[in-house]
Amino acid sequence: MIIGISLGVSNSPSTLKPLLVALIFHQFLEGMGLGGCISQVTTLIHTVFHHIYTQARFKVRSMLTMGLFFSLTTSAGVVIGIGISSVYNENSPSSLITQGILDSVAAGILIYMALVDLLTADFMNPKVQSNVKLQVMINFALLLGARLMSLLAKWA
Repeated sequence: MIIGISLGVSNSPSTLKPLLVALIFHQFLEGMGLGGCISQVTTLIHTVFHHIYTQARFKVRSMLTMGLFFSLTTSAGVVIGIGISSVYNENSPSSLITQGILDSVAAGILIYMALVDLLTADFMNPKVQSNVKLQVMINFALLLGARLMSLLAKWA
């Protein structure tokens, strides 16, 4: 939501374009990560709860709820940001400080989500922990991805 708010309050094209490009890439990649997690949970449900229909149905409902909230939170944040930006002077010191704080919080959330929510599960997987070659490969992929995202930030 905060990422959407910072996008919504950005009125100038020079700040809007980089935020939009970053948000598109971030949402796409995070959506793929969420889809992978939902897929793993679905597989677990079918193997463990196949004989208990009500519990499996509850899990499917929670997965649909996660997907719905994922798709709506940034959009709701953009709407809130547009509403906020229409009632204040964008060049006043307090609004510039507020926008800077929102941008900083949004960047921190993106970093936290990437490091804690997405990468930790992959790096702590027992298959990865027991295979040195796989550890080297995923660390290389992580550094390559960070480099590519840095180039994207420089370009945008």
